[in-house]
Amino acid sequence: MVTTYASGAFLATIPSPSQGVWQLGPIPLRAYALCIIVGIIVAIWWGERRFVARGGPAGAVTDIAVFAVPFGLVGGRLYHVATDYQKYFGEGKNPLEALAIWKGGLGIWGAIALGGVGAWIACRRRGIPLPAMADALAPGIVLAQAIGRLGNYFNQELYGGPTTLPWGLEIYERVDPATGLKDDLGGVAIDHTPIDIVHPTFLYELLWNVGVAILIVWADRKFRLGHGRVFALYVAGYTAGRFWIELMRTDTATLVFGQRINVWVSVLVFIGAVIAFILAKSRGPREDLTLVPRTDADKDAAGKTDAGKTDAEKAEAADESAVKDEAEVVTVPDTKPDVKAEEKSAEDKPSVDKPE
Repeated sequence: MVTTYASGAFLATIPSPSQGVWQLGPIPLRAYALCIIVGIIVAIWWGERRFVARGGPAGAVTDIAVFAVPFGLVGGRLYHVATDYQKYFGEGKNPLEALAIWKGGLGIWGAIALGGVGAWIACRRRGIPLPAMADALAPGIVLAQAIGRLGNYFNQELYGGPTTLPWGLEIYERVDPATGLKDDLGGVAIDHTPIDIVHPTFLYELLWNVGVAILIVWADRKFRLGHGRVFALYVAGYTAGRFWIELMRTDTATLVFGQRINVWVSVLVFIGAVIAFILAKSRGPREDLTLVPRTDADKDAAGKTDAGKTDAEKAEAADESAVKDEAEVVTVPDTKPDVKAEEKSAEDKPSVDKPE
């Protein structure tokens, strides 16, 4: 759309949503929360497909998610509150707002760290190598992050400085329709004249995350990465983008040596991920997940999976199984004497009369 703003007209801009919260009776329907939920579902679904394709038991990813998701949400919130404590603590602040996760504010570093602890606990209970699970989940996690960034779009948050670029993001003033008071998160934009046009850094990170997902899927297929190398590549790719995007953001953040704290965290985590990627190479080929112990639930899930396959897919799976079985057969020479052959040989020999 053509937008007139301040000193002139812009060829095109990206409009922001009028609101990020809708009332469904007494229940507020928050776009941010919905984006997070959709992202989690996508991550579990894709991770399940990848884990089974690598030879792992069906249903294992869902079992791991039962631990990892709650741990991750708590970790993400703890990191956000710890690094943006000035929003919740101090004069005139309400500490209970630190619990209002539905209003936004999840730090990916805390989510991955504490979510990893939850996944480790669940993997130990199931006898699954954590690095193998992390490799299966990595593309889904970064795609979930991309989906989650749409929540920032609806909340009109995490954007950069003013810009005249064609993809500048329009920012509107939102108010509470009942009181007319300013309400950036829960309010509605009555007037769609932009109060600012800024860099949509949420969109930059969304597109970067999609690119990282494509990169690690390609690298995994080409080089058959294992032992946590897919996950390390995801972390390195994500932090490389987060570094330059973080430098563009203008929202309030804790500063360390004059820079936003997440800039420093991006650098440190990137270095750690690269080291982990290099060191994991010495651990050899990708893990054989067919050796993971199967529970009764796994067998039932596998049966349901087979039931949903077409006849062609079942035939292909049977052929692959037959080839594998053939390759594992060891031929043992038969050392037992062939009695029939010996008798035939004796009959063919010329008879020799013994002397009387």
